[in-house]
Amino acid sequence: MKTNELTAKILTDNPSMDNYQLAIAVATRCDELENGAPSKLSVNTQSVKSADLALMEIAEGLIQVKGFTDIEE
Repeated sequence: MKTNELTAKILTDNPSMDNYQLAIAVATRCDELENGAPSKLSVNTQSVKSADLALMEIAEGLIQVKGFTDIEE
């Protein structure tokens, strides 16, 4: 899937999240991957950029993005 398709899927599945919040979530996961965290996907991580890998993990629901809910406090 292309980056824009993954982004659209994530934002459709998570209506309380906006582009800025998604960018923060991807950057956070990307940092984790760059610092040695194992990928939750079974893909060749040598051929995929960490930012794309983070986006794919979020789109697949393998990474939970905390703090973005529809519940009003």
